[in-house]
Amino acid sequence: MKKFLLLAGAILLFGSCSAPEAVMSARMLGGSSQSPAFESCRAVAEDELEFVFSRAVTVKNLSLLPGISVNSVENGSTVKVKLTESPQPGSLITADLLAEDENNNSLNVLVNLRSRNNRMPELVINELCTEYSNPRTEYIELLMKSDGNLGAMRVVIMGNTNASKQTIYEFKPVEVKKDDYVMLHLRTVEENCVDEYEGLNESAGRNAAPTARDFWIPGNTKLIHKDATVVYILDQDDRVLASVIVSNSTDAWWSKDYFAQAANFLFNQGLWKSSDGKAPGPKDAVRSAGTTNTRTICRDESAQNPNSAAAWYITVTSGATPGRPNNTNRYSN
Repeated sequence: MKKFLLLAGAILLFGSCSAPEAVMSARMLGGSSQSPAFESCRAVAEDELEFVFSRAVTVKNLSLLPGISVNSVENGSTVKVKLTESPQPGSLITADLLAEDENNNSLNVLVNLRSRNNRMPELVINELCTEYSNPRTEYIELLMKSDGNLGAMRVVIMGNTNASKQTIYEFKPVEVKKDDYVMLHLRTVEENCVDEYEGLNESAGRNAAPTARDFWIPGNTKLIHKDATVVYILDQDDRVLASVIVSNSTDAWWSKDYFAQAANFLFNQGLWKSSDGKAPGPKDAVRSAGTTNTRTICRDESAQNPNSAAAWYITVTSGATPGRPNNTNRYSN
């Protein structure tokens, strides 16, 4: 198929299309109130993308950056784009598309999305540090249970002052192996803290773990709280790959709606639940009282089910082990 041309110039509207950094822009060129609307897009296969409109359209021009060639386009209300080759799993793609309906009303769409990643590894959240002690930052430690690629995997944190269900970090393509540790540091306080996409020990930050891949959240904002926090990892289909709920409270139910919504979301995914088989409340969460920067919340690595408070504990003072097997000595208040 002939390669489509890139169109320039569009009015920016902010939206979401699979990726948190996706910026959608649309320009109606027909001037009709009945112009088609762009609704969504996603990667449905490693070599196929879909763009959904409010009515059937014909694609007039299409460009996919960086340098991705198109094999075929199937028009309709759902436009199916077949790629000549499969990009790296979870690669960022910028699509610039001009569509036209049967009445010659046109719509120019500029949107980001990520290519399909069918090789996301099995993993667990293995350790949480909820407290900050400069320069030692809070972190989430992930342990790989199989080989795979992290591209397009998303980390969501809902903390006591972070009510929105938003992606905190989305991984670019990077290969990992079974038993690898991945450290997501939840703030960046040193200039030499870099994401280790190429290899280990690229980051010179004093809190970097030499035995793990280190990644860093930009800025210096507290994102995780021992009072109450929900952390989960999502794939491209919004399926939860790993999760943990922590709370200082032993109340039967949540005092804030967004924690209740997160608890119900994980329950509906078949993960966390209460002792009577219902959605979990604070009393069913991992108890976080006593945590410090060196007394971290650790997963019992011998436990079969990580989605239960019984599988977690607080390690002893100076027992934090970022990028290494968890210290089995437990803190006693």
